[in-house]
Amino acid sequence: MAGRFAPRSAPRAAVPHQAAATPVPAPLTRDWTPPGPLDLRLVLGPLRRGPADPTFRMSADGSVRRASRTPAGPGTLHVVARDGRIQAAAWGPGASWLLDQLPTLLGEADDPAAFTPRHRLLAVTHHRRPGLRLLRTGLVLESLIPSVLEQKVTTDEAYRAWRLLVRTYGEPAPGPQEYGLYVMPDARTWSLIPSWEWHRAGVDSKRSATILRAVRVARRMEEASAMELPEAMTRLQAIPGIGPWTAAETLQRANGAADAVTVGDLHLPGIVGHALAGNRNADDDEMLALLAPYEGQRHRATRLIMLSDNTPSRRAPRMQPRNIARL
Repeated sequence: MAGRFAPRSAPRAAVPHQAAATPVPAPLTRDWTPPGPLDLRLVLGPLRRGPADPTFRMSADGSVRRASRTPAGPGTLHVVARDGRIQAAAWGPGASWLLDQLPTLLGEADDPAAFTPRHRLLAVTHHRRPGLRLLRTGLVLESLIPSVLEQKVTTDEAYRAWRLLVRTYGEPAPGPQEYGLYVMPDARTWSLIPSWEWHRAGVDSKRSATILRAVRVARRMEEASAMELPEAMTRLQAIPGIGPWTAAETLQRANGAADAVTVGDLHLPGIVGHALAGNRNADDDEMLALLAPYEGQRHRATRLIMLSDNTPSRRAPRMQPRNIARL
């Protein structure tokens, strides 16, 4: 039954014959029937920070495993869609919290029907992607920190930094160890990372200082998950180094904010401009004007554009990875 957790057997990690297998505690489980079509890849995909993200795994069968630092402690969640239902298993001190939040995470409170397409491209994509719902993790720092790492660098640089820092200062996630997942560090551990380790991860002093300022007021940051979008944006941007781009990228994931449109992005204005007006040279102002008919749903509109078959090839020069040793 939805909402009832029960232990069941969990797979054991595969180990060489000469080594004794470490017993894996039985997970808590939950089955949940979503209110409509749900595509796990589309819904949870924005949480993955690169193909080797140590906190996230997506299998060929569409199932998803993710490790989180919840208010109750570390936890690992494994979700799979079968016959219109979601089956979930969770391990660790945060298991109950993760299962309690499962419907919220998977967009139960999201209303795709609130979106009214006014362009043929969006109407077609909206029709073809009925399983798209906007997720809501309820966890701010786990989206804020990697978003800060992504400021003004290549995605490869940001993903490498996230991967290195989580594996070095995080902890192995609860549950089956063959998942190879890690839970990100807690706020205090982030605050104690020495400057040379940020440097080794390729993170400049501006981004590391922003993260340090945020984790020192972690409780205040996490309160933003329960705020309306304008107040949440204001709360996050009270931290020097967090601007509209970073705040929107965070609240799209933490709050399921359907109207958190990303401004200040190198490529998004051209993508939106090309899709809705045939202008791949659009700037932020033109992008916002084109998205004005979708006010309240502008983030959903951009997600649908990105999922369409009408995104232009990138002509802007690729941002070159920096040699941080020379900075």
